[in-house]
Amino acid sequence: MNRNVLYIVIGVLAVAAAVLGYQYYQERQKPSGINIKVGEGGISIQTD
Repeated sequence: MNRNVLYIVIGVLAVAAAVLGYQYYQERQKPSGINIKVGEGGISIQTD
């Protein structure tokens, strides 16, 4: 019984680490600086 609980805790920690790592990776992929978009509504300029 104790070994099964240990495996479950390790599995949960591994999944949590994977999710947090993926979120960190996605956050780092966002472009920073000035975004300029040209569309039907005209020109849009956003700063980060």
